[in-house]
Amino acid sequence: MTAFRHNQTCHFGLDEAPLAPGEVAIVGAGPGDPGLLTLRALSLLQQADCLVFDRLVSAEILAMARPEARRYYVGKASRCHALTQEETNALLVRLAGEGQRVLRLKGGDPYIFGRGGEEAEYLIEHGIGFRVVPGITSASGCSSYAGFPLTHRDYAQSVTFVTGHCKGDRDLALDWAALAVPHHTTVFYMGLANAELIRRELQAHGMPAETPVALVERGTTPEQRHVLATLGDLVEVIEREAFRPPTLIVVGEVVSLAETLAPAMTRLARTPEDAIDALAQGMGRVAL
Repeated sequence: MTAFRHNQTCHFGLDEAPLAPGEVAIVGAGPGDPGLLTLRALSLLQQADCLVFDRLVSAEILAMARPEARRYYVGKASRCHALTQEETNALLVRLAGEGQRVLRLKGGDPYIFGRGGEEAEYLIEHGIGFRVVPGITSASGCSSYAGFPLTHRDYAQSVTFVTGHCKGDRDLALDWAALAVPHHTTVFYMGLANAELIRRELQAHGMPAETPVALVERGTTPEQRHVLATLGDLVEVIEREAFRPPTLIVVGEVVSLAETLAPAMTRLARTPEDAIDALAQGMGRVAL
């Protein structure tokens, strides 16, 4: 963990115009670890008058914003929304219309299952200027922190990101045959509720039951946990280990590399005791 002070400001040169009054920045906050935040995202955090943020944006990242910036929580979980998407869209337009410099902060990448495209369309319809800053998507961050790549010349020459939850709770209608091919990795976002369907359809389309699967819960955060399973026992492992959202389901032979790579990785984060010591010493460092 890295200690933060609320008045910490980083100065660095970026070829970017300042965030303007009445403008909205749709920004990816990454998968959770504040050290994975981009420099551009950090710059905009320190300029914004108000933050409109999702459930998966960490407290450490929010602490990097200006203390006086107003904060609006619009987090969403399955069947439990602080605001509907329509209400969130309207909030962005209202704040921009008031002349605020608005930061729309999303976990992961705003254009990968983040509804960033829908919000951008709404802003265009209402004449609001906006910019988009990509973030490290959960698939990349979680797999790296769990100790396996998503592609590898010997195991997987392609990767597909798939939503495991459809708009309006509609049936998950995917091209299962395309996902069940060998030498391929499939990452299911928000797929826990449909784990039985995922297992059944992939096996029905020819994927062996012994295909490796990784479950990564709260990836890149201090609460991360991950378990290796197989496609055949996917549902049983989820129930036995009591996995909860946010959890990624990663399917493919490349997952097996975690048994070799993960034990050899050096520790990425300081211990909680180190973080407390740093805070007491007033270091106020920002992980970049």
